[in-house]
Amino acid sequence: MESLKVEDYMKARPVKFHKDMSVAEAVELLISSNQSGGPVVDKQNKLVGFVSEQDCIQKMLESTYYREAIAKLGQFMVADVRTVKPYDSVLELAQDMAKNRTRIFPVVDDDGYLEGLITRHDIMVAIDNHLHDAYHMAS
Repeated sequence: MESLKVEDYMKARPVKFHKDMSVAEAVELLISSNQSGGPVVDKQNKLVGFVSEQDCIQKMLESTYYREAIAKLGQFMVADVRTVKPYDSVLELAQDMAKNRTRIFPVVDDDGYLEGLITRHDIMVAIDNHLHDAYHMAS
């Protein structure tokens, strides 16, 4: 299973966001893509942060309660983002996800440029495919 690599199961074209995007724009993208969060990138596609549904819900509630203009993502995105590399092991990532309960990881190259996104669902698919292949080889 060590041969299972992130790049083989990641979403290569995730919905991505920019720091100057409003919460309303981000929410529309999250809803239409059925993604639970996503990477925030600069103009060169370098990862600068991450925004989740939870982050957006919190800002939407604050905007409603305080009747303020909706914030821009750069004001509240998580800037210290845990990432994975395309060549990382799916098994090791699965163990990390199980231990830390992380749901989604941006996939970046060695220079920090976004290459994709991998989720718990993607990891389950990878392991399930591997188990099915192993079962068929054994029978």
